[in-house]
Amino acid sequence: MTQVSDKRQPRRGRIFPEYSIPPEEIARQKAEDLAFYKRCRAIFDAVQPGLLPNHYNWFIAIEPDSGDYFIDTDEKEADRKARHQRCHSRCFPD
Repeated sequence: MTQVSDKRQPRRGRIFPEYSIPPEEIARQKAEDLAFYKRCRAIFDAVQPGLLPNHYNWFIAIEPDSGDYFIDTDEKEADRKARHQRCHSRCFPD
């Protein structure tokens, strides 16, 4: 069995090997995604107790900047509602 080294090579594209994303950029993107998730999760945790009894198994799209959330029985419809209302904002799930 081989071990994976902590000193990995930068990612490179298969088709364009000269294009690679620096590890710093990858780490920055992951940190931004985690911060975005935490903001959305805080809103979800606040509204979940009120939604769970009547909307169990429904889908929710959350826009953390405004605190708005959109629910529907269809995932694509919840996403459509969120994008229609907040067309330039990033919503979770993205």
